[in-house]
Amino acid sequence: MADTVREIERKYEADGSTELPDLTGVAGVAALADQGTVVLSATYYDTPDQRLAADGITLRRRTGGGDAGWHLKLPVAPGVRDEVRMPLAERLPRKLAALVRSRVRGAPLTPVAHLRTRRTLWVLETAGGEPLAEVAVDDVVAHRLGDGAVPYGTGEATCAADVAYEIHGDAGDVAHANGAAEAERRPAQPDRVTTGVRWREIEVELVGDGDAGLLDAVDEIFAAAGIRPAGSASKLARALAETADAGRATDTRTVKKTGGTAKKPTRTTTTTAEQQPKKPKASKQSKKSKSAPPTPHTAGDAVLAYIREQVRTLVELDPAVRRDLPDSVHQMRVATRRLRSAFRSYGTVLDRSATDPIGDELKWLAGELGVDRDREVLVARLRAGLADLPRELRLGPVAARLRLWSQRRRLGSRQTLLAVLDGARHLALLESLHALLADPPLRPAAARPPARPMGKAVLKDYRRLAGRVADALAAPAGPERDEALHSARKAAKRVRYAAEAAGPALGGPAKKFAKRMKRVQQLLGDHQDSVLAREALRDLAVQAHGAGEGGFSFGLLYGREEAAAAARERELPEVWRKASRPGLRRKLGG
Repeated sequence: MADTVREIERKYEADGSTELPDLTGVAGVAALADQGTVVLSATYYDTPDQRLAADGITLRRRTGGGDAGWHLKLPVAPGVRDEVRMPLAERLPRKLAALVRSRVRGAPLTPVAHLRTRRTLWVLETAGGEPLAEVAVDDVVAHRLGDGAVPYGTGEATCAADVAYEIHGDAGDVAHANGAAEAERRPAQPDRVTTGVRWREIEVELVGDGDAGLLDAVDEIFAAAGIRPAGSASKLARALAETADAGRATDTRTVKKTGGTAKKPTRTTTTTAEQQPKKPKASKQSKKSKSAPPTPHTAGDAVLAYIREQVRTLVELDPAVRRDLPDSVHQMRVATRRLRSAFRSYGTVLDRSATDPIGDELKWLAGELGVDRDREVLVARLRAGLADLPRELRLGPVAARLRLWSQRRRLGSRQTLLAVLDGARHLALLESLHALLADPPLRPAAARPPARPMGKAVLKDYRRLAGRVADALAAPAGPERDEALHSARKAAKRVRYAAEAAGPALGGPAKKFAKRMKRVQQLLGDHQDSVLAREALRDLAVQAHGAGEGGFSFGLLYGREEAAAAARERELPEVWRKASRPGLRRKLGG
């Protein structure tokens, strides 16, 4: 079984002279409980081109301490990661292999670094003995491992986990690379292990759902003591950076020393005015996340930036969907639709003979994701409808009937979706998207300034939407109008996405236009949800009748959904009138 722990921590630089300041009295801390010292030995895995490290992800097999096993750390926010843990085993567990599949794709996973850490640990406690945070002083020795290397000098027998792995596309299997058995018996090879690096660092990590304000308070105390935030987000990032240009070691036990022996926290610490450090600056990562994207110089720059962002989202959400995190299926489906819409809207920038086949695969993936997502939306709507009924009108076991109906569909849709993500077709789609970004099929318009080609694309999609809205308003009430409104909804979504993609290049007019189209899309979406809800309510009523339960409450909800759909149809002309005002379209070039 896999356990997931939310890791909220701060990391700091230290050396042999660093003393931990007194932290008692800080944010409820009454005592520091000495937990002793432990030695941790960890081998980190990545692809040869370090795809996991590029996304701030670490995958390791660690022995020592109370949480020995396989650990996968997925970034959530600066200083926050989800650590997925599985028991110690010889092979990389399939569940962890699946969680990195969207990043690794078909590349092998091999050992890239070995870290040996001597950890001295204290726990910050309240007066009642409740743990608030852990403070670890880590003395680290790190070696980069070359191709085929066995982890350096662990003092343990190497095992099958310490050799290369490869994730196979079709079944997501994890298997040994060639020569695994021989590699198990091989000693560390000097030509495959870099000169080691050694450093000391301090980690302060909240326990459980602790208050992040404690970390802010510790920040201030450490800053006053001259202890600065670490320059790397993780030990692996530092190890790879500091060994990147290191020559091959003639003696694999050569280590660059920067650390010393951990000292017990002192009760008081003083600094002179000259020693007083400045307030810690925001990390490069947090600065980058807050800064606005640069204005693209060409239409190609603008479109590719948008596509790159959606591909990144698609890849990041793959493990979230596998972990069944809230709203992950919906957001992944949105990313597929945005990508497909961009390919279709900006055919003057990217050659559609190259993007249309990818668009077809994105349509397939969106459809597979939609099975689970549509069920989620539908069940939430029906539950809300039942909750809104007066108790005297909820006749029979209607809530239980809906729950059973939902569970049956969820089990099938969930299993199907995981099979899709594990399949060769999905893997091929990810490969094709990365290949497109590496060598984009640009057309002549891609080299022009973005305003004209992107504005024209947005307005072309708008004219398509205007025609569909007119058709829907002219259609007779009933199934024909329902279908026409659904078609208009899809067109509105395409205009909105095209305008969003143009936002960084065209500025305010494109962003405002996207908001107007979103309002139209939402109204039409609510109408379509009502159509689907009525279909489900009829199905539920039939099942209830067959079980002798009666279908009065479901019939009542059906009538309410009919009224809701009629209300949306009455609202559409005014919403469309406001959204289609010509002022913004003129600014877009129309």
